[in-house]
Amino acid sequence: MNIIWLGHASFRLESGSTVLLIDPWLTGNPMLSEDQHAAATEGATHILLTHAHFDHSADIVNLAKSLNVPVVGQYDLMSYWGEAESIETVGFNKGGTVDLDGIKVSMVAASHSSTFGSADGPKTGGTEVGFMIEVEGKTVYVSGDTDIMADMQWMGDFYKPEIGILSAGGHFTMGMKGAAYAAKRYFNFKTVIPCHYKTFPLLEQSADALAAALPEVDVVEPEVLKPITL
Repeated sequence: MNIIWLGHASFRLESGSTVLLIDPWLTGNPMLSEDQHAAATEGATHILLTHAHFDHSADIVNLAKSLNVPVVGQYDLMSYWGEAESIETVGFNKGGTVDLDGIKVSMVAASHSSTFGSADGPKTGGTEVGFMIEVEGKTVYVSGDTDIMADMQWMGDFYKPEIGILSAGGHFTMGMKGAAYAAKRYFNFKTVIPCHYKTFPLLEQSADALAAALPEVDVVEPEVLKPITL
């Protein structure tokens, strides 16, 4: 399996012929230049979305149409887009699991918000979520945008993820110290990949505090379009 950072909270997960784009933010993403967009999305088979904020969802509808792939996410938002935008969607909800060409994706809670802009102001786009992704005998926890939650205790015990992709930039989500606390208290990760950082000056710019707090975990600071093979 390859996990490839596309900047901010956007990832590409490759396993065999299945390619999941997770929160693929292209337009306006300061960490992903326009000439990198094709490489970021080539061969995608599914799009996963954690919530409706622009820095996660702005390109979703256009990508679904241009790539001719389904968008997988929280039921309410998927139902809306399926009808309003005539795109293929897979809508499910927290506690549910879907099979995407052999990759099992379970939806779990997150603690954030989920809105998108409209001519009439912000609209609620379902609820914010995270994912537990079972792939190649491993489980990857994609936290989505979240703070520390008590729910992480049962999530870690029930799903036992070895790999954590954790929002850790602070201001909008838990910061590096918070992510380290959650990782130590609620999970038993072998690998942690921070995200939702570096993008803007108000976010944390380094994962040093995360790595220092997790000496027995392989904390990998991702580089844009450079595969992390696990």
